[in-house]
Amino acid sequence: MIATTHLRALPHLALLAVLGCAVFARTASADPICSDCEVRMGIGGTYHFWGGTDGVVLPLTVAWSQNRYEVGIFRMASPQTLHGANPSSQQLAAPYWGVSASRRWRLLERGPVRAFFGFGLAYRTESDLLSATHWDFASQLGVHVRLPGNGASVEFAVRHWSNAGVKLPNHGQDFATLTFLLDPQFFRTARLDRARDLKISRESDPYAESAVATR
Repeated sequence: MIATTHLRALPHLALLAVLGCAVFARTASADPICSDCEVRMGIGGTYHFWGGTDGVVLPLTVAWSQNRYEVGIFRMASPQTLHGANPSSQQLAAPYWGVSASRRWRLLERGPVRAFFGFGLAYRTESDLLSATHWDFASQLGVHVRLPGNGASVEFAVRHWSNAGVKLPNHGQDFATLTFLLDPQFFRTARLDRARDLKISRESDPYAESAVATR
């Protein structure tokens, strides 16, 4: 059953991959609109009271201003089912889309490792047992680790969306995400290196370009 839910998530993961590649292509071919924006993609899962609910999460986030602000799009790509001690189970939520905007605060930083807390608002396209409202408060607690070379990094965050009991039911949407960043500068540098190699090749063989032009 878990394998089936992962297969169902593949089309949505492909969509997020296309969006991510489009952003990277834009930053690689021209000056970026946001010079310090970090675009992250990854995978995640849902839980409830530290028990798994078999939900697959596909995150696409953008952070800027030295990771102080984050906007994310999240696809809850599979049904969330709470399994009890008896054979019966309860479906908490059907697949839906969610969007969040958060302010982040740095809690601790040691070398390449940074711990942070975030708080903001989230919007869910569906209301269910997890939350009777579409608008919720969004909190997160995570760790950001910079990897050596090319500005890559990995980030793990535990997230919670709920309406703070404004309207019941309000069990809250609990999920964790693992996202990765590959600095767009890496693509830009690789592109410049290829252009430089082509220029050197033409300069070392001046007849190559004229031969191509006469064909």
